[in-house]
Amino acid sequence: MSVPVTVGIDIGTSSVKAVAADEDGTVVASARVRHEMRVPAPGRLEHDAADAWRTGPQRALRELGDLDVRGVSVAAMVPSLTAVDAGGVPIQPGLLYGDERGHTGKAGNPIEAGELLAFLDWLVRVAPDAAGYWPAQAVANHALSGEAVLDTSTAATAHPLFDWQTWDPAIAAEHGTRPDQFPRLVPTAFEAGHVGGDGPPLASGCIDALAEQLVAGADDDGDVLVLLGTTLIIWAVTDRLDEVPGLYTLPHTAKGKMLVGGPSNAGGLFCNWAASLLGAPTTPPDPRRVPVWAPYPRGERSLMHDATRRAALVDLDLTHDAAAVRRAAFEASGFVARRILDVAREHHGIAPRRLVASGGGTRVDEWVQAVADATALPIECVAVPDGGALGSAWLARIAAGFEEPMAMTEGRRWARRGRTVEPDPVWVDAMAPRYERFLELST
Repeated sequence: MSVPVTVGIDIGTSSVKAVAADEDGTVVASARVRHEMRVPAPGRLEHDAADAWRTGPQRALRELGDLDVRGVSVAAMVPSLTAVDAGGVPIQPGLLYGDERGHTGKAGNPIEAGELLAFLDWLVRVAPDAAGYWPAQAVANHALSGEAVLDTSTAATAHPLFDWQTWDPAIAAEHGTRPDQFPRLVPTAFEAGHVGGDGPPLASGCIDALAEQLVAGADDDGDVLVLLGTTLIIWAVTDRLDEVPGLYTLPHTAKGKMLVGGPSNAGGLFCNWAASLLGAPTTPPDPRRVPVWAPYPRGERSLMHDATRRAALVDLDLTHDAAAVRRAAFEASGFVARRILDVAREHHGIAPRRLVASGGGTRVDEWVQAVADATALPIECVAVPDGGALGSAWLARIAAGFEEPMAMTEGRRWARRGRTVEPDPVWVDAMAPRYERFLELST
């Protein structure tokens, strides 16, 4: 293909997604390489890192076909970590966000809780002779370019090992490691190497949620970005800097704006698990005959920050069928979104006017409708659900020199709307008492 494109690769929980986009953000080719997400024990969540993080990105890039690729960038979840040999090949599982091997008993975001450092401690115990300890982005970057490189946004999840400039040798020694066992650090969206050694520029990488946010277009007061992925993530746009109990307040890429909200385990991992127990519905559910889930089979992040929570299905009776229980699972995800927004409204005075949804879950009609009904807000779904890959393609443009070095905020040029889902008044009214019951289960 003669049209110059940039490629974004998103290492998701169950597949590697690659998107090639032209200068206007139009997707000209896409590829998806599936891999296994392993749950070897109730509290564990891992990848075969060699398959998912190393060969997956290579294969996804190849499967895009014959393109005039001018830049590549890789995104992945945080935190993640594995141990590698001298050739950069993983020799241990790829530990994923929320795995019990990262639990420290501390509440808060992954940096405050020390999740990645706990991953590191576990890997050092089981693989003390490893040549390196790398997150998913670095494994992929090494596979694509021959060098382990990590962006500074992802490295921030390792603080204080990453001291905002480099790997701290004293902290590394406390964990039985050396700075040279970690990837080379490069600022987010900067060129970090070349694919194949002499091919198109490779950007340093990015956090998947940040990549999605760049191209979603949820940038104004009253906007709420809802990421319907394996993890449910809610970000309400505000101009206030103060903290909200149980939530995160982070800088938005939009000038003068902040994001208030956070991640929840009541996303695709929960919804898919619950739906798989029940199968596809054969009849529509009755709006007034639905039980209530506490959607926490693997603990909860915002607002609880409690890894010991477990799921519960309550108010179940003999009139409920599989369709009702399935609907209840998607409602529970919507209730989590509503609760986060209620807390943000109470403490920040945020008045949400619309939800902008991105992620693979936007393809699931039941999920999108249930979130709209739970929040009583319209949902504008993005035109390209694979926002992590599309946002990475934008970052690849920066690394390739097509955009200014600080042009991350201009990714909004690629924001495109797909369908809009309106809340159903019948369901909104019927769900009101169930939301109150959900709050009782979530205190």
